[in-house]
Amino acid sequence: MKINRFEDASQFYEQVKDYLLNHEALHNVQLALCNSLIQNPEHFDEKPYLTTVEVDGDVIAVAMRTPGRKLLLSKIEDFGSIEIIAQDIRQTQESLSRVNAPTAEAKALVEAWHSLTGQSYHLKMALRAFQLEQVQPIPKTTGELRIASESDRQVLIPWYEAFALEALGTVESEAERKVERLLDRGIAYIWEDEIPVSMACHVRVMPNGAAVGLVYTPPEHRRKGYASACVAALSQTLLNQGHRYCCLFTDLANPTSNHIYQAIGYQPVGDLSEYSFTENKAVNVTA
Repeated sequence: MKINRFEDASQFYEQVKDYLLNHEALHNVQLALCNSLIQNPEHFDEKPYLTTVEVDGDVIAVAMRTPGRKLLLSKIEDFGSIEIIAQDIRQTQESLSRVNAPTAEAKALVEAWHSLTGQSYHLKMALRAFQLEQVQPIPKTTGELRIASESDRQVLIPWYEAFALEALGTVESEAERKVERLLDRGIAYIWEDEIPVSMACHVRVMPNGAAVGLVYTPPEHRRKGYASACVAALSQTLLNQGHRYCCLFTDLANPTSNHIYQAIGYQPVGDLSEYSFTENKAVNVTA
């Protein structure tokens, strides 16, 4: 096995794209990050960590990380590569706070990192990746889907904050700036029933598909079918635009959302786990 680090995002993408596209929906975050690194390098102040493990020139593992963010690990064909990746990160990165990867790969990586550094870890979130190629009929509800506009800004900001707290367990300090980006890019959608009652966003584009995310309905508007209608309509809109499929992630701890999406036509394609490491000082390891 040989580990390869890449300085150039375009060269990295050319090397990994076929491997990632074998499980495109599961790897949609990595594919979208590659696109951002290539198309908008000015958004990244420091060089990202872009790495493959290969055998005879064939990729068997992909690891990515932009500074200060979580490590993204692909599906891995040979788990012996995980120890190699962990050691390489230990030598080249100042720290590691979070890991997001398919479930078995994530557990193997955090165990390898714990062995190297002594840092403890805990499961932050268990996720399931879903893919949809055809929207299924669902019970009709009143209202219609529309693209969010500047006039919706003051509605979307508290909704974004509430989504982050409820779905991710984090207090969002930059909601206004992030909502502005959603509006500027024209990727935020609202289900309106006389007034805005639910939102969903087209968050990522892959070579063949489109990802849906940031789905939120305020508590006072729930159990009326608005979220289902919003996601179904947005999914159909994206399919109509020429995307072969739509995908999304759900929190396995939320059975309601998992049921809603499957009723629309989303089918599970794999599970992922996100782990967080403690902030304790890592143990020094000599070569």
